[in-house]
Amino acid sequence: MVDKFAKRLWPLGVVIILVGLFGYLRWNQGSRPTPFSPGEEREQERLQSWRQDFSESDLDLLARVVRAEAQGEPYDGQVAVAAVILNRVNHPEFPNTIPGVVYEPLAFSVVANGQVNKPADKSAVQAAHCALNGLDPSGGALYFYNPSKTRSTWIRSRAVIKTIGDHIFAS
Repeated sequence: MVDKFAKRLWPLGVVIILVGLFGYLRWNQGSRPTPFSPGEEREQERLQSWRQDFSESDLDLLARVVRAEAQGEPYDGQVAVAAVILNRVNHPEFPNTIPGVVYEPLAFSVVANGQVNKPADKSAVQAAHCALNGLDPSGGALYFYNPSKTRSTWIRSRAVIKTIGDHIFAS
């Protein structure tokens, strides 16, 4: 009797398994990577556009300077520090490369004290990426300083654009 009952239920079991498999595949389809929509594709291109003008070593150096100069500062202050370096790269009075700006004699105390040689943290890398992609919370500043750490009357004489965290950004 059980054998006869099992023979009648077998096709139903196959149907249940097939329906379950079909449902699983449909449900799992949403978790597969999908191609970018046109708007998302343009955004991805914009986020990677810095690669046309700068190398991975430029990104690394910029991020290490950000970590050394702005660790513990608000994120927008970290982006602003990176933006100042890029503003200098684009300004005729400064070298036209990130290493040229960073290693310009007496430009950054973190170069003189060796802090620039320590690896960047995740926040500094993200801040450098944002600046390389065009974000500039400094308002176009060419200089920044921490007033509690500098005695330079020259830097203090620069026109202040804004203050972010402990840094003053100036032109």
